[in-house]
Amino acid sequence: MTNNQTSNIVRITLLISFTLLGFSFFLGSNANAITHTFNFYLLTEWVDTPLLSILTGIVFLVGALLVIFAAREPVLRSVLLTIVAILALVPLFTLFSETRWIASLGGFPIIGSGQGIIKYAALLPLAVYLCKYDAMSLRQHALLNFLPVALVLYWIGAMKFFEFEANGIVSLVETSPFMSWLYAIFTVQGASNAIGAYDVLFATVLGFAIWMKAPRVVFIAVVGAGAVFVMTQTFLLTAEGAFSSATLLSGLGQFVIKDLWFIGNLAVITQYSISLDKSIFVPQQVEA
Repeated sequence: MTNNQTSNIVRITLLISFTLLGFSFFLGSNANAITHTFNFYLLTEWVDTPLLSILTGIVFLVGALLVIFAAREPVLRSVLLTIVAILALVPLFTLFSETRWIASLGGFPIIGSGQGIIKYAALLPLAVYLCKYDAMSLRQHALLNFLPVALVLYWIGAMKFFEFEANGIVSLVETSPFMSWLYAIFTVQGASNAIGAYDVLFATVLGFAIWMKAPRVVFIAVVGAGAVFVMTQTFLLTAEGAFSSATLLSGLGQFVIKDLWFIGNLAVITQYSISLDKSIFVPQQVEA
């Protein structure tokens, strides 16, 4: 996998997600998320939530346009990096708000609405890869892109061992043709534990393999971790209410579509693994 191929994968994940998120926010989807985010900055005292939602949608759509046109223009790449940093950091800083944690379960690290917020951490490494590729080694890019993958798989994976999270994913798992079988084998909590263990396992294997420069193990771990984020995309089609006729994506749809960013992170890591051992994808010639 070359830099151009990886960049194309990253651009596609950003273009699709930014476009869908942009239009859905512009149309007023997930107003609670907008209110909680901008309440943290006291902006809702000055600007109404509907207008903030429209402005947020516009920023996402501008980001989508920059993803398309910034490839050959250094100035536009700098603007894209700035836009993505804003899109990522504005929600991420709201993790300091008490509203992101479940107080009845002790607060931090028992995360509530912040599960969708921590996903924004995936954007920064992708923007750095697209806009400042030559500023870092490929190994450094791989490590930087591993961090958000680990953050989500460890944190949200660990939440699966709690009853509130096990109950929270029932509507997603039971409607999925790929995962509903878990409830035929396990209890609701047992199925959630299995999912959580899977997430934590592949996050650990991926980190270990990158650190030890074991390309084939990296590739296996990328496939395992990637299956998580590919699977969540199927929820857009199977889960009730992911799409909305009024706002394109519902809050659930917005939550799920962000997992496209982690596929981009894993693409960068895959490029690194191939650079370590190109024979992974090079057909072996058989002697006559």
